[in-house]
Amino acid sequence: MEQPAGPIVDGLGVTLDLDEGSLVSDVILIAKVVNPDGQSGLAIADSDALDWITQYGLIKAAERIIEAQQFLVVGDDDD
Repeated sequence: MEQPAGPIVDGLGVTLDLDEGSLVSDVILIAKVVNPDGQSGLAIADSDALDWITQYGLIKAAERIIEAQQFLVVGDDDD
């Protein structure tokens, strides 16, 4: 059953730290899902206008950040 991702993501406490006026143009949501029988699965959803090339690029960029143990915080000017 399809469900809107917004309430689910909000309920998990996911936020973005964005500068004023910044606009999120594309989204890929990757979620671990635990089924009623206790088995885990993976759910992937993306924004309507996202093409496969951009999807691939966003996933690869996120993978490199995670592998390098660098966490990019948009709008963090403390450094």
